[in-house]
Amino acid sequence: MKAYGSQSMAAPLRRVLMRSAASAMPRARASEWHYGPGFEAGKAALQHEELAKLVAASGAEIEWLTDADDGLADSVFTHDPSLMTDHGAIVLSMGKVLREPEPALHAAAYRRMGIPVLGSIEAPGQVEGGDCVWVDAKTLAVGRGVRTNEAGIRQLAGLLEPKGVSVLGFDLPLWQGEEACLHLQSVISPLADDLALVHAPLLPAAFYQLLRQRGIALVHGDADEFAASNGLSLNVLATAPRQVIAVAGFPKTAAAMRAAGCAVQTFEADALCIACEGGPTCLTRPILRQ
Repeated sequence: MKAYGSQSMAAPLRRVLMRSAASAMPRARASEWHYGPGFEAGKAALQHEELAKLVAASGAEIEWLTDADDGLADSVFTHDPSLMTDHGAIVLSMGKVLREPEPALHAAAYRRMGIPVLGSIEAPGQVEGGDCVWVDAKTLAVGRGVRTNEAGIRQLAGLLEPKGVSVLGFDLPLWQGEEACLHLQSVISPLADDLALVHAPLLPAAFYQLLRQRGIALVHGDADEFAASNGLSLNVLATAPRQVIAVAGFPKTAAAMRAAGCAVQTFEADALCIACEGGPTCLTRPILRQ
């Protein structure tokens, strides 16, 4: 049985890398990590457990990154420090200084699991997983912004283009500033290979045009819910085509996805996702989708 490979964001999720909030966040100070006033470590840990139950119930095998008491609170957001491809993992380079130790955790996890590492992004290059969106198996869109730079995108292209993957960079707006970073995935969540949830006002225009050219239908999330959640209403995880997990509390966005034929499961995440600015996609690094 295949153990790794993912060049889709909506194919059935079979294996995923996660990090328990109970081990990552118990000593986290909200001011240090730029978390909101709703952050509460114990409550965040319970909410993460609920997400893990939904992920496991979808049929995905969860691989746990580490349970070390290392104080790396943001390492719960396993989507960012690495990228999986059909040819192995790519270890990325973080744009947030506090997260710089995390790629090494991912490299160690892949060694432990026997998954090859295709390459690494090296300084001065920076790429975070939240800026990487598989448009299809041969096209990777990458947001160029606060956390991902041109040098990193060029390195990523150097690793993937020999494998037949086109890497396309798109400029992101600053939006709310450097600390409250906007990833490309902040404004799009694939729901199926031909369907995506978007916040169109912040989509790079050329990226919007590419989606339309590729025949990808767009579900527009509710603008007021997007603003109220700092974008977390849009951050949903596809566990299979049109099968998604979303943060509870945004009924208009959920209704829009259901109207497009999606089954939507939600979990309470005020202390985890809303406070810490990362949704269910951010909390998962797919290892195998097929």
